Amino acid sequence: MTGEQGRKLPVVIVCGLHSEARREVVEGLLSKVPHSVALHHDLSTATDGTVRRTLRDATGELSAGETPLVNDCACCALREDLVPELRRLADGGLTRLAVLELWDSVEPKSMAEVIAAHGDGFEVTNVITAIDPTLVLACLTNGDDLAEAGLAAAPADQRTIGDTWARQVEYAPVLALADSPAADDEDRALIGQMNPTARQVAVDAVELTDLAVAGFDVEAAAAGQHPACALLPQEADEAGVSTLVWRRHRPFHPERLYHALEDLCCAAARSRGRFWLADRPDTLLSWDAAGGALCVENTGPWLASLPDAAWAMVPPYRRAAAALDWHPEHGDCCQHLVFVSPGLDRDGLTGLLESCLLTDEEYRAGREAWKSLPASFDALLDPV
Repeated sequence: MTGEQGRKLPVVIVCGLHSEARREVVEGLLSKVPHSVALHHDLSTATDGTVRRTLRDATGELSAGETPLVNDCACCALREDLVPELRRLADGGLTRLAVLELWDSVEPKSMAEVIAAHGDGFEVTNVITAIDPTLVLACLTNGDDLAEAGLAAAPADQRTIGDTWARQVEYAPVLALADSPAADDEDRALIGQMNPTARQVAVDAVELTDLAVAGFDVEAAAAGQHPACALLPQEADEAGVSTLVWRRHRPFHPERLYHALEDLCCAAARSRGRFWLADRPDTLLSWDAAGGALCVENTGPWLASLPDAAWAMVPPYRRAAAALDWHPEHGDCCQHLVFVSPGLDRDGLTGLLESCLLTDEEYRAGREAWKSLPASFDALLDPV
């Protein structure tokens, strides 16, 4: 806290599509931490052109206000309003903990980075995703657009329920689980395999008060999610839920992979990673799928394609990830995909992936020949 020996105001982000579990976490923190407040921006009013902000403590609402949309975007309005509010709390010197309760579909990564960029008197001290275990599979496999569920943060928001919820779970170091008697071992195994390094606690656990201020590295968290250096889950098999880690140092045939996309997306509840196309041999491509919906993106060059002089400008996280995938001939160019799902058909999925790789004859033809293969991904990667 800035008002007390120059310390910064701790800010814990509590997020998640499961609103009841999220509110349990927030109310628990307010009741256990004296002089704590919760800041919340309700984006459901965005259709009327405003975002409603509330500030409350354990006794109830302290203040409320509205902020207009910025560029027709509710999340942009949230960002514009958030920093001044946190600065006001920090300058007041009376708040011990600020709990930032994000609205349902707001992802914590963007908010943590906003706070880190402007937090001269405040800082993110942790991120907690609240989860109702009985809703895990239903959310993860839901391919509906957020707009269809009334959860879009902007008119151009094309995210789905499944991929939004997956990123909320995978970003947070702490997962707070609601007490759900209907939840079974499969539900809990799916949560654990999606984010195996996260600390799991009950939504009303006393230890949440310590975890809320345990510390959070925004830069490391971003690197852990970036496709080029993501800390992807390892092989696992528990309670009917499996994680398949598939790594190869041979490029995909673009046409065969394109025709297999639907089957690959439906083969697992969640899949992500980085991949290598033969007709774009120098380009690192990202793979992000949930609920049967897939997003592939160009995320820049493989490090192996860069001149030596450029390596000095590459972040250490990226260099470390490349070193783990390094091949004497191809450098960091590789397939590194992870599939997580109940009832995963490991053999069938592996066989399908292998069938999309270049054959021995195609591989021997070399890079120049690869570039003349059908450019089947142009419509996805280079939309007009």
